[in-house]
Amino acid sequence: MTDTELVERARRGSEDAWVELVREHQQPVFRLVYLLLGDAEEAEDVAQETFVRAFRALDRFDTSLPLRPWLLAIARNLARNRRRTIGRYLQAVRRLIESEPERVVRSEAESLPAWEAETLWLAVRRLSAADQEVIALRYFLDLSEAETAGALGVPVGTVKSRLHRSLLRLRAVVEKEFPALREGRVE
Repeated sequence: MTDTELVERARRGSEDAWVELVREHQQPVFRLVYLLLGDAEEAEDVAQETFVRAFRALDRFDTSLPLRPWLLAIARNLARNRRRTIGRYLQAVRRLIESEPERVVRSEAESLPAWEAETLWLAVRRLSAADQEVIALRYFLDLSEAETAGALGVPVGTVKSRLHRSLLRLRAVVEKEFPALREGRVE
């Protein structure tokens, strides 16, 4: 059964249809929120709230559009709101902690791909929230540019330009703070 058929059934009151939609889209929603917040418990709360909000707005959903970008847009907005509620104090503490570049050293037991992935994630976390969002949607969740545009609520051309600028900023962070990642060597 397609998402559109499930949405129509859920609109008519089918709990099973809604449960199936949640089951199908739960993982990408959680992954996006986790990538944006960096905390599994917070991500679970926001993912759950995403589906509550989506259910309440299901009658307003345009079934001619794909469901996943709509759900991811809701999740992204809720994650943004959650980040804002943490407050300026935590942001100041985070900036202080992040002002000193981390030296990431690979242990002998850690595989090179795992080290590279962890280090790349640290580099991405140095970017602005907007840069993290577009990179997470496009590359970590492997959405197409069109799906990314739908989740962000912007045209595809805007996604392309944001990705380009975000990747340039990521490259600068890697050059400055994580040169071992750029050079493919381990310190």
